[in-house]
Amino acid sequence: MARKTKEDAEHTYATLLEAAEQVFFDKGVAHTTLADIASAAGMTRGAIYWHFKDKGALLKALFEQATLPMENMLAEATVNTPADPLEALRHMCVQALTTLAASPRQQRIFNILFHKCENVGEVADVLEHELECRDECMAKFEDILQQAIAQGQLPADTDVFLSLQTLHNFTMGTMREWLLEPTSYALASAAPAMVDMLIAGLRTCPPRVKPG
Repeated sequence: MARKTKEDAEHTYATLLEAAEQVFFDKGVAHTTLADIASAAGMTRGAIYWHFKDKGALLKALFEQATLPMENMLAEATVNTPADPLEALRHMCVQALTTLAASPRQQRIFNILFHKCENVGEVADVLEHELECRDECMAKFEDILQQAIAQGQLPADTDVFLSLQTLHNFTMGTMREWLLEPTSYALASAAPAMVDMLIAGLRTCPPRVKPG
């Protein structure tokens, strides 16, 4: 009986997340109510409150699902020193873009994050949490860049901060812009060449820290 109850709870949780994802995507976060999500899931609002304290908690859970694969890759790369740090960075950037291109669900969730999520009310706390997660990811990217310097792939005076901003802005900016018009080009096939151009620039002409 306990096993069946656990399975039922997991099914309800997943169903609510799927419903929230679709309704947030269709209506935007600000115009979505818990009643809308419950109706789309074929459940009551009580079922939502059993798993999530509010709309913000639902939104946070969705974002965590979308970003977990990248976080896992980063964690593995920083725990196990890669033999080729710049190739590891390349792989992660390509993987982030190709995963997005291949997953309609990730496309919906990132569309919600980028284009359908107003920074007001309970959502503001969720976006603040996302910024904290971004900073954690950036710190792991920084570790990999420092490994590239230690292995002689990049000069000792490489401006790590500027390199990080460039990598992050390229990846997230590409995702944001492509989602506005996904039919404009095939992101999955274009991603390796786009990232190669970025990594080649970092290898041959990295930004340098100015003396003083």
